[in-house]
Amino acid sequence: MPPPSPAERFAEACAAERLDYQWDPIAGRAVFSPRLVSPFSGTMALEWRTSRGEGTVYSTTTVHTRDEPPRNVALIDLDEGFRMMSRVEAAEVTIGMRVQVAFNEGTPVFLPTGPVGPA
Repeated sequence: MPPPSPAERFAEACAAERLDYQWDPIAGRAVFSPRLVSPFSGTMALEWRTSRGEGTVYSTTTVHTRDEPPRNVALIDLDEGFRMMSRVEAAEVTIGMRVQVAFNEGTPVFLPTGPVGPA
């Protein structure tokens, strides 16, 4: 049986409540979203690592959908050097807010952990 695709591998980690990402050992930097080939060096020898899940809100917006409560969509800069789209489960979300990953039925979401840091 072939190994799981990078997307499947990421989903399996999330189901186990781990936020995994790839690392390009040639470029020396994080790679996200999961993929077969690094966009930085072209290597296929990407390593999997587990994030601490701590980061900072880079940007946020509120999405309004008919017959549903408003929800936020945020870009989170993880401390390991990659950015991902998710949501922050808080009444008010601000740029620079420190957050920590949590999982909601296998989906990574973020919770506030502290005040707004430097912009």
